[in-house]
This record gives sequence, C-alpha cells and structure tokens, in this order.
Amino acid sequence: MKPDFDILITGGGMVGMSLACALAPLSLRVGIIERFPVKSQQQPSFNDRSIALAYGTRNIFQTMGLWDAINSVAMPISKIHISERGQFGVTRLDSQEQGVDALGYVVESRELGAILQSRLETQTQTKLFCPAEVMQVDIKDEAATIKIEHEGKTTTLSASLIIAADGSQSSIREQLAIPAKTREYGQTALISNVSTRFDHKQVAYERFTDTGPLALLPMKPLEEGEQLHKRCSLVWTIRDDQVDEIMQLSDADFLSRLQQRFGKRLGDFVHVGSRSCYPLSLIKVSEQVQSRVALIGNAAHAIHPVAGQGYNLGMRDVATLAEEIASALNAGKDIGDLQVLQHYAESRRKDHKNVIMFTDSLVRLFTNPWLPVKLARSTALTLLDIAPTIKKNVAQRTMGLVGRIPGLARGLPIK
Repeated sequence: MKPDFDILITGGGMVGMSLACALAPLSLRVGIIERFPVKSQQQPSFNDRSIALAYGTRNIFQTMGLWDAINSVAMPISKIHISERGQFGVTRLDSQEQGVDALGYVVESRELGAILQSRLETQTQTKLFCPAEVMQVDIKDEAATIKIEHEGKTTTLSASLIIAADGSQSSIREQLAIPAKTREYGQTALISNVSTRFDHKQVAYERFTDTGPLALLPMKPLEEGEQLHKRCSLVWTIRDDQVDEIMQLSDADFLSRLQQRFGKRLGDFVHVGSRSCYPLSLIKVSEQVQSRVALIGNAAHAIHPVAGQGYNLGMRDVATLAEEIASALNAGKDIGDLQVLQHYAESRRKDHKNVIMFTDSLVRLFTNPWLPVKLARSTALTLLDIAPTIKKNVAQRTMGLVGRIPGLARGLPIK
C-alpha cells in the first residue's frame, strides 16, 4: 500500500520548515507535524530571539528563492569585533577584507518564521498538522508510521521517510532509543534585545568573559513615532547559579550589570526588552540515520551558541539532505533506504565534527582561569588580527564556507 506521505517532518520550527521549503521543487507529498499552534508565543523557533545567518546560509536561501524577502528584514554584519574582558588581545574581521558584501546577517526569528510559513502556504503538496503531538513511531521495511494526537483524535500517518527536526529534546530520537551523548556546560544563555546610545554600524561583538561569551549582534532599528531606537540582539552567557539573581534584576540594574561586563564601545545601554534564558549543553547523537529515519538540526547536534553556528549547521543539514533525496529520486531509489540515508550522514559527519570541536574548544579555552592561558589567549587574538591567512580561515569557517559546501550554497538548485 502506498504511504500517505513521501516524507513526514517532525518539528515545524526553523529547520523543519526550511527543509520543507527546500524540498518544494521535488513535488513530494510532505507532512509537517508541529506541537505548537502556528504563530504561537510558545513556539521556541519563532520567539523574540534573533538569528545570525552565515554567508553560506544566505547563499542557500538565495538559491531557494527566499533571500529577497529575508534580506528586507535582515541587518548585515559588516565587521566582527572579538575581545576578552580585562585582557589586551583583539581581533577584527571585516567583510571588505574577505571580499563579501557581509560576513553574515541578523534576522529576528519571528520575521524569518513568517517568511517560511508564507512560502509553505503556496506549496499545495505540503500539509501541516499543528498543533499535534507525536504519540508513537513504528518503523517497518516498507514504510514508517507515526501515531499523532491531532484535533482531538488519534491519527496514524505513514511515510517513506521520517525526518526528525524536533529539537534537542527530540521525541523521535527518544522513542527510537537513538543514543545521544550530553554534556552540560554549567552555563545559561540569557537572551534579550537592548538599545544603545551609539549606532552599532553593522558591527557584531563577541566578548569573552569569565562566565562565558557575551555577544551583541546588530539589528535593524526600531521606529516608534519619530524616535529611532538603535538595537542589538544580546546573547549573554552566565553561570547557572547566576540565573535567578540576574533575571530578577530591575531593567536599570540589569543594564548596569551588562555595562560592567561589556564596556562602553556602544556607549550607554539605554533600554532592554523582555528577557529569556535557556541552559546550554552539548548533545551529539551516535547515529544520525536509521532505516527510514534521519535526524537534522538540534535533534542531531545541539551546540554552544558561541560564534553563532547552531542554525547554520542545521541549514547545511537541510541543504545536503534535500540534495541526497533529489539524487535518490533521480536514480529511482527509495528515499527511505538506509544506504541512501547513510550517504547523507557520511556527507555531514566531518562538518558536524569540526563545528562541534570549534565551538567547544572556544568555550573551554576562554573559561580557563589559569593566568598563562589568559596571556596566551590575548597574544593569540593579537597575532590573529595581523595574520591575514589565519584570519581568512577563521572568517571562512564562521561564514560556513569551509569543507564540503552543499550545492544549494553554491547556487545549484534542487532538481
């Protein structure tokens, strides 16, 4: 019997919806199962956070035909300023030195989500089950089935391939007992938007502190009447034992504490928006695919937000998996066949390993309190700033332009 769908994607967040959009040229029957209602405040992918899109991710969206819409709400990152609190070393990355329009782009996740949702509404072969809860997963030789709770009743859906894009606490991963190694960092990311006295001039700041990195990303200004608010997206890494105290601070006290940690490069902090936080951990699965199942995004790898690599790593999963599915279809193969999926997993293995090593090493290195290590860090930042070859390699890595680059990131459309 023919399955209900060619592909069922569990998780209608940023990665899951991006994949559904990437698959559109293949005219497959795609179902998306999402726990939270569309445009719900509970949907973690579409909240007040901002996302740093790497240059390579911009290229993927360009090939998908979505970049013009995203670019209209995005703020380019022209420069990145990297420093350590209380130390002398500084490194500056510049888009002009790298020969690109921007090193990356900052977009509010709610804006990006709306663009993806709008595109999906035009895809007649894509069906959204939302809100829906995954109750049970069953993998058989001929198809996979998912039992869901949707609109007050239990429904069973079948597909040739299930793609888990349901985040770091993946229900699919748990139900299929796919092993995952988890290491807690003992750190929490505090997220907010802040207004500053000085214009950010499209500069992103990554400032390492003894509690973890503090990032300020340039955002589009917010217009209220005749007033123009200069805004940055804040990702402030603090220790787990500091969360309650800092979250309970008044806005004035919060901005004062932030000023102490960041300094005066953007003048005074004058306003802070709503604050949210989430604990940080490193999660790595031992196997990214099984017969008729593939894990992508945070379901396969949750990493530290330092250097803003998480979503961009997931987008390279999206681009590569869409290409593998297209290749399988063109070769007349079953898209849920384990051999097809293992080829995808092998294609992604090195990128996953390198990005995990890169981000984890940064966290470990810059939280080491030993004085000789501190001096070595400052010296390294200073030398990096004057070493164009090494600097180019670092810039290329942050832009997602090293290693195996997916065809979508090279302007090759899915066919």
